[in-house]
Amino acid sequence: MEHMIDLSGISWQQDQKTILHHVSWQVKRGEHWAVLGLNGSGKTTILNIINGYIWPSKGSVSVLGHPFGTVDLRELRKSIGWVSSSFQERMHYNDLTDYVVISGKHASIGLYEKPLEEDIERAHQLMRELGCGHLIGGRYRTCSQGEKQKLLIARALMASPKLLILDEACNGLDFISREALLASISELAAKPDAPTLLFVTHHTEEIPPIFTHTLLVRRGTVFASGLTREMFTSQTLSAFFEMQVDVLWQKERAWLSVK
Repeated sequence: MEHMIDLSGISWQQDQKTILHHVSWQVKRGEHWAVLGLNGSGKTTILNIINGYIWPSKGSVSVLGHPFGTVDLRELRKSIGWVSSSFQERMHYNDLTDYVVISGKHASIGLYEKPLEEDIERAHQLMRELGCGHLIGGRYRTCSQGEKQKLLIARALMASPKLLILDEACNGLDFISREALLASISELAAKPDAPTLLFVTHHTEEIPPIFTHTLLVRRGTVFASGLTREMFTSQTLSAFFEMQVDVLWQKERAWLSVK
């Protein structure tokens, strides 16, 4: 499988309004990508198309080597994990943290049967690997927002996805929680058996160096795509944001300031 994601000439219209216009994007096996864009730029629409929740008005889509129109999208979604801060409130407030993670195997909200011992062991392993082993046996309601994000990532990994989408994963986190989460994501992405990761954000400083490629999305189009180091220059990002910015690279992350 050469391309994990292959979007070719994608357009999508709603209520006679064009949301996406001629979007083309290829993600190869072994690449981890950041997707950067301001609110309303079309990032979430692209994700919905990748997951098969909406169908493009024009263009072709292939995900995990399966061209859309030739694959059962319900089955395909079992190989895609999608984690968003908005998912936090969908979990059952009083559930055990272990059960929140295990529910990812069944793509359900909550567990409705006694979990297998092997599933419990895997959930605990994932929680430890993501730096939240101390939450084992606790209640979801007592977790901080950052801890809930780690649990949701562990939940997505329970199904052993080939593609993992982290959608605004740092939204609402304080500085310490954000850095702890980014460290866990970087460790996950560096594993030899890691899924292909997409990290969706509108803050360059949130993007760890493990995301070597970046897609810049603006007003429903691809502004540019390629190596992160080449995308995150003062010249390119000034044109992208349509205002003069300076880029300072610090510990392999790009920090912006307005000129």
